[in-house]
Amino acid sequence: MKNYVLSDDEVTFFNEHGYLRLDAVFSPAEVDVMAEELDWQIDNWAGTGPGWRGEWRKVYMDVDTERRSKLTALHDLHRYSRAWCDAVTNKRLAGSIADLLGENVELHHTTLHAKPPETGHPFPMHQDWAFYRHEDGRYIDCLVHLDDTSDENGCIRFLDGSHKGGVRKHITRFPDGSYCEPHLPTDQYSLDDTVPVPAKRGDVVIFHLHMIHGSRINQTDRIRRLVRMGYRDPENVQLGGQSKIRPGLMVWGRRPRTEGQMPFSTEI
Repeated sequence: MKNYVLSDDEVTFFNEHGYLRLDAVFSPAEVDVMAEELDWQIDNWAGTGPGWRGEWRKVYMDVDTERRSKLTALHDLHRYSRAWCDAVTNKRLAGSIADLLGENVELHHTTLHAKPPETGHPFPMHQDWAFYRHEDGRYIDCLVHLDDTSDENGCIRFLDGSHKGGVRKHITRFPDGSYCEPHLPTDQYSLDDTVPVPAKRGDVVIFHLHMIHGSRINQTDRIRRLVRMGYRDPENVQLGGQSKIRPGLMVWGRRPRTEGQMPFSTEI
């Protein structure tokens, strides 16, 4: 069957390496509007805090940087702005995901990850599966770039081909038993072994749910803005984590109905 958007070479690259950069998915004019609306959301809805917790912070940052490191975050941007409703249903993006997942594609979530200047929060090595666990790998995350990225301001870095190894066990507790955000052991997984994937404003970097990845701290004097969009095959059952109890928008194809399945409740 002919692909909707991607070339055969792009599909092969994704399946082999676990990630793919899509150039200029959004036009400069579209990004201008999306960025303006994103800044409005940051000012009015988003929260800024220390970011992910865990012993990994002592490995990734010195004491002073760790104390000052911040992350600005917000979930479900498409619920706050028309511009981001348009973004999640972008035909080129949705069609690209359909080329990899199949003819039916459901939006699962959107999340802002903005790294403030100079001490913008790094991310330890992890799989996104640990935050929204699904039955299988029919799930793709997308990073929409509102700013050019480089290793200096914390671009995404991938452990090439790691999606083929499936789910890994993550650390989710401090030594005292209290909760921390899931991450992989720092003595087994290092950012130094990963491939940086810088991108331009308007580009989208997509990757498999089981892909191991992380990023360095933002060392520049400007904010670095990314929005993650998660898409899945609607028949990929979620086992736990973020956005589990609610259905998402169908951005491509249809939602199949299993035998005995009831329509979604109007009270959720």
